[in-house]
Amino acid sequence: MYINLDLAKKHLNIDSDFILDDLYILDLITVAEDVVSRNLNIALKELEAGGQLPPAIIQAMLLLIGNFYANREPVSYGIMAKIPLSFEYLISLYRKY
Repeated sequence: MYINLDLAKKHLNIDSDFILDDLYILDLITVAEDVVSRNLNIALKELEAGGQLPPAIIQAMLLLIGNFYANREPVSYGIMAKIPLSFEYLISLYRKY
């Protein structure tokens, strides 16, 4: 995993002492890595430099994790709007066509 539980919880503004969702968050990290890899059409290992992914890819994964954590169901009760320069932009920088 490129994102550890502590980083994901920090991004989600979850206190490190709150452990009830830890397994769920770990699953979200795995899902985010898979989604980004498939969206880029490239294995994440190919993007590594010194064992690390580019910061834009990490941020894209954190955005996915945050979205999946906050929106656990495929419905919306508010106004739907795309956030500019978010996930799609970040991964487009590395996509293989």
